[in-house]
Amino acid sequence: MVQMSEGFRRKTRKKLTKHPRERGMYPITRALREFKEGEYVHIVIDPSVHKGMPHPRYHGRTGVVVGKQGRAFIVKIRDGGKYKNIIAYPQHLKPTA
Repeated sequence: MVQMSEGFRRKTRKKLTKHPRERGMYPITRALREFKEGEYVHIVIDPSVHKGMPHPRYHGRTGVVVGKQGRAFIVKIRDGGKYKNIIAYPQHLKPTA
């Protein structure tokens, strides 16, 4: 039997695909987006950007921006009974409405 791979993107065939109209390069304004500390953001992974991508298990989560680390933002989310800090590029973050 063949062993299943245990890579970073395993079991993400549907989660990390774009719809046909969204394909291609992202708008540059999405990379230059700034968030203030205390602002709520959704983690929505852009599969065309591999750098600064949070783990796919956090796709769809909502958290609070607690700081910046280089070009990336630190987002505090609640996972079960714990709080975790997720480091993600702005391409993978979306402001809440």
